[in-house]
Amino acid sequence: MYERAATASGAFLPIWHLDRGRGLFVGPLTYNAPHAHSVPVYLAGLYEAFGLRVAGGAWIRCRTAVVPAGVSYELDVGGSPIAVLYLEPNEAGAHALAPLVRGACDERGALIGDDGEIALLRDLYETSSGAGAVGDALDSLIAFSKPRAKRPLDGRVARAVVLLSERAQDAMPAADVARSVGLSSSRFQHLFAEEVGVPFRRFRVWQRLRAAIGEIVAGSTFTEAAHAAGFADQAHFARQFRLTFGAPASPSLRKVRRAS
Repeated sequence: MYERAATASGAFLPIWHLDRGRGLFVGPLTYNAPHAHSVPVYLAGLYEAFGLRVAGGAWIRCRTAVVPAGVSYELDVGGSPIAVLYLEPNEAGAHALAPLVRGACDERGALIGDDGEIALLRDLYETSSGAGAVGDALDSLIAFSKPRAKRPLDGRVARAVVLLSERAQDAMPAADVARSVGLSSSRFQHLFAEEVGVPFRRFRVWQRLRAAIGEIVAGSTFTEAAHAAGFADQAHFARQFRLTFGAPASPSLRKVRRAS
């Protein structure tokens, strides 16, 4: 059995990494209240199992899990390091994360495992230069898992996702995005929710949060990041962050490792 590195429990700052198709947090968490993301997530306890409750069900202990977009879950990590991989819909869906979970069973729509692809993420956390290696590590993980994807995202929705990512701060109306991909607003919003797993407006907030987190990781203050991402003010950003992640932004974002 892998023994926890002597300094791993608190010596390293958390890692936040965001690129167009993926996002990754690696670091200690305590408790995250019920929340649901706009993209599927892969959870991996770096050294031990964590508590997970899906859609208001019973608490279970697991080492890895995949939670689809729109599915509510609650986390009790107890201060231990955990990796959370966010996969954007234009990269692949939740099914592409399933191969990262071993011994999987279904729990209210989520996949729960007793093992999985953990070593690479653990190595990132334990290496002082880990933040600079995240892109390559995610490439390796996705190269392993993505070929198992069932089908690509509808091309019109994929174009809309890219547009929202590139213009997160604009809060583009659904009608404008629908027009840009050649659909009526009602048809577009129905197709978007069907393909992505959450409504358009909710996903648009997610993209603004991603933009703000990216600004903070790059060195901006919370206020600067909130304004750059199109939030009214820092308080608006803080409320949306808590709703989306089930915990306040400060613990995971005030001190992070940056790529050197």
